Amino acid sequence: MSIQNILLLIGGLSLFLYGMHMMSVGLESFAGNKMKNILEKLTNNRFVGVFVGLVITAIIQSSSATTVMVVGFVNSGLMTLRQAVWIIMGANIGTTVTGQLVALNIGQIAPVFACVGVIMAIFLSNKKVNHIGEILAGLGILFIGMNLMGDAMQPLQHSPTFINLITTISNPFLAVLVGTLFTALIQSSSASVGILQTLANSGLIPLSSSIYIIFGQNIGTCITAILAAISASRNAKRTTIIHLSFNIIGTIIFMIAIQFIPFVDWMVAFTDHPAAQIANTHTIFNIVSTIILLPLGNQLANLAEKLLPITEKENSKYIPLTFVNDMNIGNTSIAITSLKKEFLLMLELSRKNINESIQLLFKPNIENYNQILHREKQINDINYEIGNYMSKVSLLPMNQLESDICNSIYKSFSDIERIGDHAMNIAKHAMNQDYHIQEIMIVQDELVKLKDILRQSYLILLSETINYEKYKDLLNNEDLINEYTNFYRQNQINRLTNNQVNAIECVVYSQIMTDIERVSDHMKNIVQERIKYEYHL
Repeated sequence: MSIQNILLLIGGLSLFLYGMHMMSVGLESFAGNKMKNILEKLTNNRFVGVFVGLVITAIIQSSSATTVMVVGFVNSGLMTLRQAVWIIMGANIGTTVTGQLVALNIGQIAPVFACVGVIMAIFLSNKKVNHIGEILAGLGILFIGMNLMGDAMQPLQHSPTFINLITTISNPFLAVLVGTLFTALIQSSSASVGILQTLANSGLIPLSSSIYIIFGQNIGTCITAILAAISASRNAKRTTIIHLSFNIIGTIIFMIAIQFIPFVDWMVAFTDHPAAQIANTHTIFNIVSTIILLPLGNQLANLAEKLLPITEKENSKYIPLTFVNDMNIGNTSIAITSLKKEFLLMLELSRKNINESIQLLFKPNIENYNQILHREKQINDINYEIGNYMSKVSLLPMNQLESDICNSIYKSFSDIERIGDHAMNIAKHAMNQDYHIQEIMIVQDELVKLKDILRQSYLILLSETINYEKYKDLLNNEDLINEYTNFYRQNQINRLTNNQVNAIECVVYSQIMTDIERVSDHMKNIVQERIKYEYHL
């Protein structure tokens, strides 16, 4: 090959990859967050899971992207490991769509797609039309790249060196290795299959060698998810093990089966078009592998757990950040959902501490006090980690609504952290032996009343959604807290005047009233932020 041919090949490959990327971005933007919402709300039905994985991957044209998305969901706790199995199986089938598109040989009209797409993407103002334009332009550029690669590789038909290399690849295991390494290098099985189709169309590689390269391509495509899971939780890493084991087992099954059935002859008999033969082989490999392994999905999950055993830390009751992790950074939708779930977890910890710290005033107990201390540390740890996480999330491209939601949730974390501090103040007062609030029954009645109002407010804040009625109820509760704490402070002063309590008990009780009042203020701040983003105010 001449330098000109090599440059033409590199240029064609660049256009092919860029066209695929452009088409993928356009499709994902056009679909909005619907795909992610479908994944998030996925049921445990394996057939639904496979179908969803298939459709989403067919839409975004990348099994790697779908798998990375699934790794993010598993990592953030939005999806179980066993739900992920079905999505991965479906993704492997969905990724074969690109190969089938290439096999249709619509490259002759590729410039028309590119031209129309560019006009729609650049010169029209409607965003949905722009996204459709990106899809069409990407498809056109993809095929232009394919045509350039085909032209560049024409001289190889007469190259003795290349012919000898292709003969060497006739070794099945070497062919699998070549397919694996090349796909791992460019991180796209769709792209590597497309390049293989170009080679086949040029008569440079026979189907008998291509099928083993296809098997390797399915293994190599796992590299993207493996790289994405490096900094993720162990459960997310298990998801990549499932993806890898699925393709390895499928490859082993096919390599054994081909020794006993005339698989190549069947593919040739079905169509004499080389690109279509490769596309069909790719599709059949993934469909048959899914059919065989579908009943064994739970066993694949079990295998992943055996290869990467569950640690004592995973079994512990608390992991500092349960839903939020760096794996969520690349996806705004997952990041926001994870923040909301982490927010509710932290809010629940503060609820327990407020409830138990007031209860501690009635009956001091060192064991309960230590539990409050432990939860307070958890609250502080979460708040610290959320700050680090938000500094990364803020760099993501997001629209105004997404930005407002992130800011509102972030503000609420600070309010919860302050609630935790006030709960700790109350607990410390309860454990101080210099005064005995628990001995004054009338004070207990007042505290029970305040505790009950706070409980009602927490029920509102912990709701999945907050409507205006709940919003008003919490604001009414905040007014009640202010009214009661002022009234109870005066009651304590009256008791001091009547020698029912001493000066220290009067001061401490006033401080407790202040802490409860501040807790209610922070709850008001939280509900105001929630109503903002839930109603897009």
